[in-house]
Formats: sequence, structure tokens, C-alpha cells
Amino acid sequence: MSLSLEDITLTYPDGEGRLTALDGVGLDVPAGTLTAVVGPSGSGKSSMLAVAATLVRPDRGRVVVGGTETGALSAAERARLRRRRMGIVFQQPNLLASLTAREQVELMARLDGRGRSGEVRERARDLLDTVGLADLAHRRPHQLSGGQRQRVGIARALMNEPAVLLVDEPTSALDHERGAAVLDLLARLTREWRTATVLVTHDRARLAVADRVVELVDGRVRIPGPSGT
Repeated sequence: MSLSLEDITLTYPDGEGRLTALDGVGLDVPAGTLTAVVGPSGSGKSSMLAVAATLVRPDRGRVVVGGTETGALSAAERARLRRRRMGIVFQQPNLLASLTAREQVELMARLDGRGRSGEVRERARDLLDTVGLADLAHRRPHQLSGGQRQRVGIARALMNEPAVLLVDEPTSALDHERGAAVLDLLARLTREWRTATVLVTHDRARLAVADRVVELVDGRVRIPGPSGT
């Protein structure tokens, strides 16, 4: 398994008590597969993604990324793991206004201090070509559509060849056609790049792109039936 969450429990302070966000959550995502996570607002989807990304330590349970158990890692080691083994696609791409599409993608490698400039530039160009933006590499965010900005975010997440790809509501700000194109792209890249992809989405109409669908209800995992209920 490239990503494994084992018996994850996460609580937050809530007045004089604790609020349980995740309650014994388990999830295994093999390389080359896409798992879609659905559920109502407040069900724990964002909390699960934060734990999977090692941004939040759970109260109990294990997070294993590409064979590495993350519980004993320091903050610096977790940050290094995220840079080198994970790609994260946010709900809003959060692109830097002053950088071109190619520079946004290059930034991930430069932050990790890896690769010569020529190699980094060539890889960024190849990734933009992969997501269908080769001709727009020199455009800045304000010159791109919402769907194009999201594609830049996907290319950026793939820059360091991650084992795990975590995607948070990538279609929430897109119309149906552009949203469908982004989900189809993610499914294709998951298989081509052999990433273990977790997709948090509200778009139940497009769940056919996923290899597996799980639902979070009150912080617990439920496997939907054939009807999606």
C-alpha cells in the first residue's frame, strides 16, 4: 500500500470536552488507484485529508506513506516527506500572482533544492504538456481560467514524483464540463503515474472515475452500496 490509515482517531477541544472528528478510521489506498471520499459537511473529510498529509497528528492510529510510518517523525522530517513523497491539490490552487504557470510548477523542485535549472525547467514543461497546458506555460494566474489554474495545481503537485496524491474538492469552483475534465485527468494520471490518490469531492455524479468510494459519516468510514447510498 502506498497510503495506509490505521485506526485513526482525532479529537479537538470543544469547550470543556473534546469533539471527535475521526473515530477509528481505516483506509488503504494502493498505488495506481483513486479512492473518492464523500460525505456531508462536518463529517470529517478535511480532517482525514489533514491527517493523511501529516499536517495533523492523530490522537491514536498510524499513518503509513510509501512504507514509512510517520508517527515518530519530527516536524522537519514530516515536511520533507510531504515534499518528496506527497502531492497535494488544494480546493483553491493558491497560485502566486507573480509567477508564470511554468514557474509555479518549477517552484516545488526548487523548494526541495533538487535538480539543475535546465532539468527542472524541462520537467515543468513536460508536466504542463501532460495536463494540456503546454501552450500556456508563460501565462500568469490572472490570464488563466479556473480550470486551467486547477490543472497548474495538479502539475505542481506531481513535480516531485509523489507516491501519494491528496486532492481536496478540485471541482468546487468549476462548472460541470470543466469539473468533469479535471476529474478525468486525475483518474488518468493516477494510473499513468502509479500514485495512491485520495480525492475528497462533493461531485457524486462523477464517482465512476474512482476505483473505490468511501463515505465519512460522523467521523466513521462507511462503504456505500451499489446505489451510492
